[in-house]
Amino acid sequence: MSLVCDLFVDGHFEGTIESHKAITVGKNGVISGEVRAHSVIIHGSVEGLVDGERVEIKAGGHVKGSLVSSELVIEAKGTFEGESKLKGGEQEKGAAANAAKPAAAEA
Repeated sequence: MSLVCDLFVDGHFEGTIESHKAITVGKNGVISGEVRAHSVIIHGSVEGLVDGERVEIKAGGHVKGSLVSSELVIEAKGTFEGESKLKGGEQEKGAAANAAKPAAAEA
């Protein structure tokens, strides 16, 4: 599902959700798959990939999987299990620089 507006999910969803704005997962929301948005706010549960400029895991919220963000906020009683990467971090910059290098000529 690809959107250009805000979205509030307070039920079950399986698949990929993308938005140019904010995606909020309500207390009863359960998402299995990928969540990609400018801002992601999680009160419920997400299992899979969360990708956003700003990701907030609120009290009672739970993320299990991979998280990629420029800014990550985890409130007290919020939980995160998995791998977190910083957008624009040294790892991404290094990977981009290596990808831009031409392959060495074979002798």
